[in-house]
Amino acid sequence: MKAQLLTMSTPDGPFTIIAREGTVLASGWTAVPGELTGQIHPELLPGEYQAVTELGGISAAVEEFYAGNPAPAMGVPVLQKSGPFRNHAWDMLRTVTPGHPVTYTEYAELSGNVKAVRAAASACAFNAAALFVPCHRVIRTDGSLGGFRWGLAIKESLLDREHQAALALPQSASR
Repeated sequence: MKAQLLTMSTPDGPFTIIAREGTVLASGWTAVPGELTGQIHPELLPGEYQAVTELGGISAAVEEFYAGNPAPAMGVPVLQKSGPFRNHAWDMLRTVTPGHPVTYTEYAELSGNVKAVRAAASACAFNAAALFVPCHRVIRTDGSLGGFRWGLAIKESLLDREHQAALALPQSASR
């Protein structure tokens, strides 16, 4: 199966997306596609790639995110494959409100098992679709950032952008 490959320029550096039929398989802040392909489940791994200059709604959502509107990225279709808990946990990440990060404990609870903090953290670590499945919205209980595959400087930048966007919303719209 063939997938499309796009690298976009963002304020946080190059952002590469691997997509098939309008669905994100992997994405992250790198210009090296090989840094993304290892996160794609073997059953979903494309056989070949076609470089493209845009991906319609997918690339538009990235542009909107960096323009101060993080909402469209949550509507972009994503395809990842793992076990039931991790699949559900990835879905739950997409419900975390931009500008209002949750702790790993809160994320575990949101994912259906308050005791599964390590499993929730693992879901973040194995998330292939960065930005579209916003693992950057999960922080440590003490308020520190924790880890992020693409570096803490990018995680901090993403959280700051979302916080600023949330502040710009009228109070009734941000809840």
